Amino acid sequence: MSPKSDHRVESTPSPAQLEARTKQEAVHPEDLIARISTIDRAYQASPPDGGLRAWCQVLAGHLIVFNTWGYMISFGIFQPHYAEMLSMDPSAIAWIGSVQICLVFLVGTFAGRAFDAGYYKAALVIGTLLQLVGIATTSVAREYWQVFLAQGICQGLGCGIVFAPTVANVSTYFSKKKSIAISISACGGATGGMVFPLMAQQLLPKVGFAWAVRAMGLVVLVSSVIVYLLVRPRLPPRKSGPIVEMAAFKESTYLLFAISMFFTLWAAYFAYYYARAYALNVLGGSQSTSFTMLLVINAVGIPGRLIPAFIADRYFGAVNTFIPAIFCAAVCMFGWIGVRDIPADYAWLCIYGFFAATIQGMFPSTLAGLTKDLSKAGTRIGMIFSIVSVSALTGPPLAGKLIEVNGGKYLGVQIWGGSCLVLGGLLLMGARRASKRDEDTKQ
Repeated sequence: MSPKSDHRVESTPSPAQLEARTKQEAVHPEDLIARISTIDRAYQASPPDGGLRAWCQVLAGHLIVFNTWGYMISFGIFQPHYAEMLSMDPSAIAWIGSVQICLVFLVGTFAGRAFDAGYYKAALVIGTLLQLVGIATTSVAREYWQVFLAQGICQGLGCGIVFAPTVANVSTYFSKKKSIAISISACGGATGGMVFPLMAQQLLPKVGFAWAVRAMGLVVLVSSVIVYLLVRPRLPPRKSGPIVEMAAFKESTYLLFAISMFFTLWAAYFAYYYARAYALNVLGGSQSTSFTMLLVINAVGIPGRLIPAFIADRYFGAVNTFIPAIFCAAVCMFGWIGVRDIPADYAWLCIYGFFAATIQGMFPSTLAGLTKDLSKAGTRIGMIFSIVSVSALTGPPLAGKLIEVNGGKYLGVQIWGGSCLVLGGLLLMGARRASKRDEDTKQ
């Protein structure tokens, strides 16, 4: 028998068989819609993890963080000016910046839910307008209450409305590359932290405070227009659902992470506020040197965000990278006690700035990784942001008060900061253990 004889030749079906088969294989409209919906849900559940549109969201995120955190962590450029103009103690002035950061986090709950509901672009417009109004009114403010309302309240609300939805939007486009994508966006804080102090350094002596601030506002306006043209939310709106998902706090991993970030961010930011003041008042540095130090601590934030994010995505994961960074920042904070001259301060700023930037970059990417249901990303991210808003509100003023009651000495605040970071790292270790236990239980 030839090899071809093994192949069976199917007989031609009769007209009756063809009619029966056609009816059997016919696709009804309801079935077709169901299949399309299933495919659509599968696409939505699987982030593209790259591509032009996805990386455009990262660029938009970078510009948003540039406008918000880049401007806010440059508060050190305003602190000496306000101290001279308003004749107030550092603790009172620190409330302006801390309220601003507090509102960025606090508004996150509502802004995150607005993102989930499909109002991202509307939030961008409202938030940007508030930012610009705040910057414009800051330029003409001359009394403490005016500065507080303009820079603390108005800008804080505007930044908060645009920040949390942007983090949520970037997180929906990435899975395996989530840490590096969010960290690239977070580098906007370091970029802005260099650009705005440089602008201030060059413009303040030439055109004065008012026009220097207005020039910064123009930069914010141009970059905000670019953001609006770039952003494209990937997931369909989730209209139903509460603003606060209390069930999330029943998850021990989420709860421990929230408490960990409260203590970590309670201490992480105050060095940005007082880096200039320490160089000027304790080490006897010049105005030029103090500006340079602010640039240094922000500049090292770029590798501080990108290198750990790459390591997290490639090797160890976000949580396993985040924990050592917090403990390293704690060691640096305690090490600040031994800084006695300008060269040592430069070295300290480089090392601490690296690990503080890692904290800022890994915080949102680790948080995004805890959210398995991407349709709730905005809500869950916003909830944690609201919790750490209390840290942002009270941390810098508390640091200022500790410096004040210790006669301008930083020893007390340095011990407080290091202790908070150690506690934050220990709590994050507990969150990691709880997460592993939950995974083992599911298996």
